Amino acid sequence: MVDETQSWAGGRATDRSARDDRPHMRARHRHWRGRRNGPSRPEEGVSGGGAHPRSNDPCYAALDLGTNNCRLLIARPTANGFRVVDAFSRIVRLGEGFICSGRLGEAAMDRAVDALKVCAAKIDARNIADRRLIATEACRSAANGAEFIRRVERETGLALEIVDRETEARLAASGCTPLVDPHLDGAVLFDIGGGSTEVVWLDRVETRDGGPPAAVIRAWVSVPLGVVTVAERHGGVKVTRDDFEAMVNEFSPHLAGFVKAVGPHNCGRLHLLGTSGTVTTIAGVHLDLPRYDRSQVDGTWLGAEQVRVVVDRLLAMPFAERAANPCIGHERADLVLAGCAILEAVRRAFPCDRLRVADRGLREGILVELMRADGVWRHRAAPIEAPTGATT
Repeated sequence: MVDETQSWAGGRATDRSARDDRPHMRARHRHWRGRRNGPSRPEEGVSGGGAHPRSNDPCYAALDLGTNNCRLLIARPTANGFRVVDAFSRIVRLGEGFICSGRLGEAAMDRAVDALKVCAAKIDARNIADRRLIATEACRSAANGAEFIRRVERETGLALEIVDRETEARLAASGCTPLVDPHLDGAVLFDIGGGSTEVVWLDRVETRDGGPPAAVIRAWVSVPLGVVTVAERHGGVKVTRDDFEAMVNEFSPHLAGFVKAVGPHNCGRLHLLGTSGTVTTIAGVHLDLPRYDRSQVDGTWLGAEQVRVVVDRLLAMPFAERAANPCIGHERADLVLAGCAILEAVRRAFPCDRLRVADRGLREGILVELMRADGVWRHRAAPIEAPTGATT
């Protein structure tokens, strides 16, 4: 396999506007109305129900089509953040089989298009001030990725934008920055995806517009390995300790250059910040939740020993027990240990004492950048509703 790891390290570079790296998308997306694909039905991971009557209140939409998941958030600005008014998430495994063929499979593309039709109906049901609809590693790397994007627009009306790895890292940072402990020197953010993993050395700065704190990226690396690709290479149903170590050892060398670029650092003055199904699963298992609950998971702190105990517990579980766990489920049971191995590689590179769990990421980062570029917090002088529920 060709090493396609990408990284950057330099001075303190604040985040750019969401539009800086998509100049051609602005006119195309502004006040766009998607094609209606019929009423949406209740789906797994949906917050806010199905399609709603169109409201005059302007909303912003963020869609992330990854190697494993298709996720949508629609939100309305609040005094210092945003309120989610509709959401959708479905596991589509778009990258299934990619590691062998280098192409997106027909069944995987069909699953993704079906999910995107639901997203299109939800977007069409709202008054959308602006949107950003992105596709990541699977579409970025597949030989037929661009062809699939054209099919999506043809069948759903959604014009997806294939983003580069730097943009993916920045958006994750923008979404997770509010969870960086302001009393430390920063955080090592990692986003374990289906086909790639981004690791970001992250600071935060308080903004003057009243919105969420802004991301300051000191360095980042994008590794072309995620839970789907690692699990397909090493197996995910029956995973021995040796299998687990093989996964860790495959991922670890990709971080060596990043650690060298970061230079001397004191892990006691940093904390890990994880955004992915892997870390939210670990938090849910640690809390012994009877069903997954974002309100209890997002922002949770875990000590290094607590993380180790949960990973050991997952390694000892038979596949059937993993699948039956309410915070894992059958669709993730064969991927969770690959994610734990990637996490372990990050923990060995940056042995911080604490890990903060983020049930937020790319979509929240898109929303923050779109709203900030429109000046929604700067322009709000009068008191408005306080944010509740899933906000940044």
